[in-house]
Amino acid sequence: MINVVLLWHMHQPYYVNPLTGTSLMPWVRLHAVKGYLDMIHSLNSVPEMRATFNFTPVLVKQVEELRRGTVRDLWEEWSIKPAEDLTSHERISLLEHFFKANWDNLIKPYPRYWELLQRRGFHFNKVRMEHDHELFSAQDYRDLQVWFNLAWCGYSACKLFPELVELKKKGKNFSEEDKSVVLSIHRKILGRVLSDYKDAEASGRIETTTTPFYHPILPLVYDTDFAKRCMPWRDLPERFSAPDDALQQLKLAVAQHEQIFGKKPSGLWPSEGSVAPELIPLFQECGIRYFFTDEGVLFRGLHQDPMWQGKTIDHLELFQGWRCEHEASSASALFRERPLSDFIGFNAARNTAEAASDHLIHHLCHLDRVVNKSDGVVALVLDGENAWEYFADGGEHFIKMFYEKLCKNEHLRPVLPGEYFAAHTPKATLKKLHTGSWINSDFDIWIGDHEENRGWEMIRETRAFLVKNQHRVSQELREKAWESIFAAEGSDWFWWYGPDFSTECDVLFDELFRSHLQNVYRYLGQEPPPALSVQICEVSQRLAFTKPSALISPDINGLVSSYFEYFGAGCFDTAQQSSAMYQSERIIQSIWFGNDQESITIRADFKKIPEGTLRLKLAGQESVFSMDMPIGPQVSADTVEILMPDGTRTQIPAQVSTEQVTEVRIPLASLSIKAGEEINLSVQFLQNGVETERHPEQGSIGFTLLSCSTMTRDWCV
Repeated sequence: MINVVLLWHMHQPYYVNPLTGTSLMPWVRLHAVKGYLDMIHSLNSVPEMRATFNFTPVLVKQVEELRRGTVRDLWEEWSIKPAEDLTSHERISLLEHFFKANWDNLIKPYPRYWELLQRRGFHFNKVRMEHDHELFSAQDYRDLQVWFNLAWCGYSACKLFPELVELKKKGKNFSEEDKSVVLSIHRKILGRVLSDYKDAEASGRIETTTTPFYHPILPLVYDTDFAKRCMPWRDLPERFSAPDDALQQLKLAVAQHEQIFGKKPSGLWPSEGSVAPELIPLFQECGIRYFFTDEGVLFRGLHQDPMWQGKTIDHLELFQGWRCEHEASSASALFRERPLSDFIGFNAARNTAEAASDHLIHHLCHLDRVVNKSDGVVALVLDGENAWEYFADGGEHFIKMFYEKLCKNEHLRPVLPGEYFAAHTPKATLKKLHTGSWINSDFDIWIGDHEENRGWEMIRETRAFLVKNQHRVSQELREKAWESIFAAEGSDWFWWYGPDFSTECDVLFDELFRSHLQNVYRYLGQEPPPALSVQICEVSQRLAFTKPSALISPDINGLVSSYFEYFGAGCFDTAQQSSAMYQSERIIQSIWFGNDQESITIRADFKKIPEGTLRLKLAGQESVFSMDMPIGPQVSADTVEILMPDGTRTQIPAQVSTEQVTEVRIPLASLSIKAGEEINLSVQFLQNGVETERHPEQGSIGFTLLSCSTMTRDWCV
């Protein structure tokens, strides 16, 4: 019988703007009424099941702040406000944000919610919504307020509060009282969800573990040069080293965990599974007896460990507890089995509950046969909240079926990690723990790119200022300043810096990161240096645009005769590049682009039709073309002048028309490009030969010229 340790990891970054005490995004509240509540009640429905839950302290902090009302939830305030009293800005915000849910599983099943999404359009465009938001009635907005908050209520919430089911059946024409019912239930769940986990742990059915407080990549906080061990090829920032901060992030986590759950944690999921041998003494000092990380960290460590030199390393070494040593300290470890963990997180939803659960049980039983020893253990470690949106039923049947089969199978035993290590002292020893994370066994996501390195340099500079000047203020202000440093050390800011990942909220995360550092200076009675007001995110990598999703063939007449002419076109909103003050001075407000099988179409929308020259630059896979065309009221043409890659200029056939907007259609054959190719577009406006605007301000808009085959492949709605 093989032991199965299942750890569900719960984490949300710190969404609270420290200057206003406002949570700028609602995901802690919404995941509480869905994933967090569902996961503990699913386990309660199978009494024999044992599972471990890892709550990051920064998540727990926000649940508690929302429960106590010490921070405001901006999206909740948008929801509470009577629909008739919503400002234009608030209405546009609802149309932008209140469809941020899995469309297939949280919107499409509800006819009224789906109708509202279809009316808004599948691609939000802020410029268009400045006008179109007036087409929605107060009842439309009220139904949207209710549905966004109602759809996020998971299956456990609906069982505990049957009135949610009745509201789903009602479906539309909600009242303000209906809305209050939903939001009050959100508050009730926030007030109980952590207590539910505490009670389950007290009964012995679960174990809770923790993570360094603000979810930092702890080896990099200890010493950014540690990254050279696993990625020597990357350019790193000037060295930042704060072992004391690494220890404090752990101590704060342990203290909060004891306060919330009633006892100190024995186990740790290091942020993103990030470890280094120097952390082992810190774990021991904080009472952490065991930790989890990825299988890649184990095998890379074994190849570096002198004790294992010359030995054949069998993959089955993974399926046991390990003792990890550094100097005079040690901690036990379980290494995550990657394929089965990833199957639950990424692929189970694509299968029936029965097929997905059978797949897991089959492979776990196979491991029991090949491991064949009493201390054999397989650790399944994965995200415990984000995957459930992709299940039509929120994962209810899959989780219950998997738990039941796991408990009933004579070859498998679900066990808590504390129980496992109490019964099985590790026999295998790793004296050279690899320095790395669960992602590629390195830290490439969080350091090495220009933006990421700049963030680390800002932390180093700000922390040095704090160390030098902290004696000038009271103990209370010193503690607040250090808390701001610890918050800035969190991994989430660096996740979105650099080219690896991007979201429409990149700039918001950037602002929150720098605000933590700015507050250090403010707590010490100083003005923050101007450098902390400069955005780290580079505009060239953070463009606000939608890519084409359908072939378009609009009439080229300078008019937008119908919304459907450009339905499926890509759109770049120039207003989202800079501050609101500069936005009002822009001539070009938006750029639309797309193609059919024979031509590419580009449209420029203006605040007021100007006179001048519009210059389009198109870069294909092998060539760059620059095209100039005069624009002005009622200007049209059937050719454009093009600067060829060899430097010569020539005229090519085109359709150009300006009336309310400027529309340009160019045959693909004239540019020697075809559907399916990657294209980069930039647009300039010149007056008297002088460039007055360029969009994007840096870089270009990258998109694929669609073909029938790419449309079929990418179609998802």
